[in-house]
Amino acid sequence: MMGHSHAMTGAIAWLGLAPPLAALPLVNESSRFIETGIMATALTPAELIAGAIICAGAAMLPDLDHPSATIAQTFGPVTWALSKAVSWLAGGHRGATHSLLFAVALGFGAHWLAGAYPLGRDIMVVLLIGLALRAVGVGIPGNKMGSAMINIGMTAGLYAVFRSLDVGYAWLGLVVGVGCFIHVVGDCLTERGCPVLWPLGAKFVLPWKIGIKTGRTFEQKILAPILSVAIIGLLFWRLAPV
Repeated sequence: MMGHSHAMTGAIAWLGLAPPLAALPLVNESSRFIETGIMATALTPAELIAGAIICAGAAMLPDLDHPSATIAQTFGPVTWALSKAVSWLAGGHRGATHSLLFAVALGFGAHWLAGAYPLGRDIMVVLLIGLALRAVGVGIPGNKMGSAMINIGMTAGLYAVFRSLDVGYAWLGLVVGVGCFIHVVGDCLTERGCPVLWPLGAKFVLPWKIGIKTGRTFEQKILAPILSVAIIGLLFWRLAPV
């Protein structure tokens, strides 16, 4: 799948799974619980939206193994060099990073970072917001510098808004894990499949023999609009007054 498809499926996954995940102990380890002793049974609207955006960014992380992918180009030479290193370690594109093990490892890593190092958590949140905006095409077509400035401005603005609304990030590990895994599921729908059970080499394609061709008409003209409508519908559903 292309970057925007991965990002949108990440947002959809979080919007669909957030309510049941809100009751998990990981989410209830938030600063609000520590300060008030009150268990959270639901995410606030701001947390729901923040989670959707961050999950969209996290859904791009497995493509760090591809130096030409959106994520590798997001922050210039830094992410390109990182992508080259990850590609070598992962055994090339759609290797180790496109697996269940990678999703679980990054999820637990993000959860640990969120609890142990608040500054590191905030840096990760900012990077994932920026990555999500880049993936969905925020910017000026044909103008890299202008697009970068718009991305930076919108990222800073969103982070400031979430901070002003006292968004807690106890769910960061869940969001990162879900985002990475939904990327793998999405690529299993393409004709090449993914080594979901890496280090086992077998690649999974779902549904079998009906693989989507990445970047072709179906993904761009049909799938993308469907995913956009799904995101809008889920937002209305989750944020509608009870």
